[in-house]
Amino acid sequence: MAKILVDKTEITILEINEKDYISLTDMVKNIENGLALIEKWLRNKNTIEFLGIWEEMYNPNFNSPEFEGIKNMAGLNRFVLSVKQWIEKTNAVGIIAKAGRYGGTYAHKDLAFEFASWVSPQFKLYLLREFQRLKEEEQKQLGWSAKRELSKINYHIHTDAIKQNLIPPELSQLQTSIIYANEADVLNVALFGSTAKEWREANPNLKGNIRDYASINQLICLSNMENLNAVFINKGISQQERLKELNKIAIQQMQILENADNRAILR
Repeated sequence: MAKILVDKTEITILEINEKDYISLTDMVKNIENGLALIEKWLRNKNTIEFLGIWEEMYNPNFNSPEFEGIKNMAGLNRFVLSVKQWIEKTNAVGIIAKAGRYGGTYAHKDLAFEFASWVSPQFKLYLLREFQRLKEEEQKQLGWSAKRELSKINYHIHTDAIKQNLIPPELSQLQTSIIYANEADVLNVALFGSTAKEWREANPNLKGNIRDYASINQLICLSNMENLNAVFINKGISQQERLKELNKIAIQQMQILENADNRAILR
């Protein structure tokens, strides 16, 4: 569930079967008799034709014969159609009536944009802009999550090198965990400039750890550094020398990544 602010109106977006459904109810909540607009739109003959075409394209269970009967009735003075009736008669999936906390009438984004255009072309443009902004933010978060997972995978390469080269078999579990944490802090200091403990003490109100708040570029750099530090450990390079070298690499790689981002923005 997500919310966007469109022309001072907060609109809910739900993900249903991996598709975005936008609240029509929210769109009209600040309009006098707004809920009546939804059924008025639904009774419009052009709307019925549009909804039917959409359902036939994307819904294999759509009841086309029943739709034809509804389409033939549309436009008559006695024609009445509610969202519930439309769904029950045609097995439509593009529009849903949802009960509960986030109850109301929701429509697949294709249909919701059509409704927004019918209500107000200006409102539709605002809606499109904010919806696109939301999708861009989601893509950024998706990219961050992928990089975070990559750094976690590479961490196993890092810890294996530590296990094979820096941990004598006679050490206790506590002593072993201290070595792992100490080597993790080599990367933390090289990239972030502080140990995990120092970060926690400086940010007592934040959950998680220092790496959970890293940027995408920092996570890319971290993944590279985990691999490099594993190589350095296998070569027997001292921790002090590894820290110096990793810090130089971190500075260089972050500059390259930041410059690449700036060039992408200017294109």
